[in-house]
Amino acid sequence: MKKLILAVMILTLLAITTSPVLGEGQGTIRIEPHGSYYPLPVMLESPATFNISVQPSADPTCDPHLFLVITNDTHNQIVDGMLTVTVNWTAMDFTNINVGDWNGPETENGKKVPDNVLLDTGIGYTVASLKDHLNTSDPIYWSLTSIFGPGAFLTQTPQEFTITLPSENPRMLVYALGKIGQYGSGVIFPSSTAPFNNQVPPTKPGLVVPELGTILLIAAPFCAFALYKYRRKR
Repeated sequence: MKKLILAVMILTLLAITTSPVLGEGQGTIRIEPHGSYYPLPVMLESPATFNISVQPSADPTCDPHLFLVITNDTHNQIVDGMLTVTVNWTAMDFTNINVGDWNGPETENGKKVPDNVLLDTGIGYTVASLKDHLNTSDPIYWSLTSIFGPGAFLTQTPQEFTITLPSENPRMLVYALGKIGQYGSGVIFPSSTAPFNNQVPPTKPGLVVPELGTILLIAAPFCAFALYKYRRKR
């Protein structure tokens, strides 16, 4: 019984210590992958279908941008063939996207990208982390593309999209960044010059980390049971 009570206490403490990060909204955009590329939103075949949403603390997340990262080999195939990556939404809430311009090559492992002046200091991904998820030591290239512009926003409702990557050996990370807004008489958008302050988590992007409320709801029955057993024993 003491072990059970101790386990519940540890779980509660873990929830408390992780809640400040989740409360800031950083890392609460979720891109859920499907098929052979699970559990990371990494394209290993084309086309590939994903869905995007946010956790409750960051609903709504406005001005969403897709952040796509490709390997050197994939970039060479796209550039040599004068090809574009296409993003098609299942519903028509967002506009379909064609990506043909790429930034790079990125070789400095400690550098954080995307290197946009509107990025919050805590937002972005190190080149080393991106290379690790792509399983490459070669240079990488990236694109930051608006999803329908500043009038778009993400909610807890998943939006499905399909990406087509014209490559013989497709390998691309699919991330996203955005700006946390508010609800009032509708959605209150951050200013156009506000920094991006939300993103897909830099590690295990497809893994959903429960928020504090969810963790406490899960822990509550165990706490009640432990207390009940403890009182009966006494």
